[in-house]
Amino acid sequence: MHITKILTSWYSDNKRELPWRNTKNPYFIWLSEIILQQTQVKQGLPYYKAFIKQYPTVFHLAKASEEAVLKLWQGLGYYSRARNLHATAKFIAHELNGEFPKDYNGLIKLKGVGDYTASAIASICYNEATAVVDGNVFRVLSRFYGIQTPINSTPGKKEFKERAQQIIDKKNPAEFNQAIMEFGAVQCKPNSPDCSICPLQLKCFAFHTGKIKDLPQKIKAAKPIKRHLNYIVYMSDSHTTVLEKRVGKGIWQNLYQFPLIESDKELQPKEFKKQLNVNHKSIVLFNENPIVHKLSHQHLYTKFWIVKVTSLSENAIPINKINDFATPILIKNFIDDFNF
Repeated sequence: MHITKILTSWYSDNKRELPWRNTKNPYFIWLSEIILQQTQVKQGLPYYKAFIKQYPTVFHLAKASEEAVLKLWQGLGYYSRARNLHATAKFIAHELNGEFPKDYNGLIKLKGVGDYTASAIASICYNEATAVVDGNVFRVLSRFYGIQTPINSTPGKKEFKERAQQIIDKKNPAEFNQAIMEFGAVQCKPNSPDCSICPLQLKCFAFHTGKIKDLPQKIKAAKPIKRHLNYIVYMSDSHTTVLEKRVGKGIWQNLYQFPLIESDKELQPKEFKKQLNVNHKSIVLFNENPIVHKLSHQHLYTKFWIVKVTSLSENAIPINKINDFATPILIKNFIDDFNF
């Protein structure tokens, strides 16, 4: 039996029941695909349900403020996805009268929509035979065919797309695309897949050559940058604090954080006081050992300094309003742990 039929047959027997699999509404499919980029289903599912409840149509999402969207997204990471999601919702609502483009070529022009997402929407909603290629698909194709071209290289992306396109079920591309992604997520897992029950085992290159752990291949990423962050958590006598909105194109754009001192090395209390240069009543270090927050290209070594002061500027916010602001998960975890 050909790999195409094996995968679709496996999918019909083993697919998980997920809410976006019961619709061809492009808004729901688009929303699910954006949320599931860089995110596992078990983490993304509650966010999908929350977004559908809060914003049941693209018009509702378009009317929301960016801060409200970022707040609902809080904890998912890769916040550019949320900003692009909101921008695209406004474009579709205002410029396209709420109608999504109805083919791959139109979809891929939308902000935040790349080849994978455009292919998913086009095939699931409009039955266009364009193959999806995500991390799960890379893994299945690499292991089955023995493709050793790095998946994060330009030649690799081209080769895998072409191979996926060759085997897609042209009569039912939606079913096939979902089948190969589900197969990679559930059966052909990154670590310790159960090859004894795999329906592709008979012709699988990786299984017969013992290269399951070696495939797919990837070009090694550069070593992450190490940064030292010192957040100043002001607390005034009138129970106010300070949050600042991050601007620019760096990480966490448009999210809120406590005032920050970034240093070349881990600061000790005396060194921190020298850099603070603010009249204060007391300074207490919340966490003696830095909290290490790992991002794809940088590791953040973070300390939170509780600085008590008599009063703060007019920009201060009441401490009991602190959870109204969209913050990075690093800041949100501190707020929860500190229990203002």
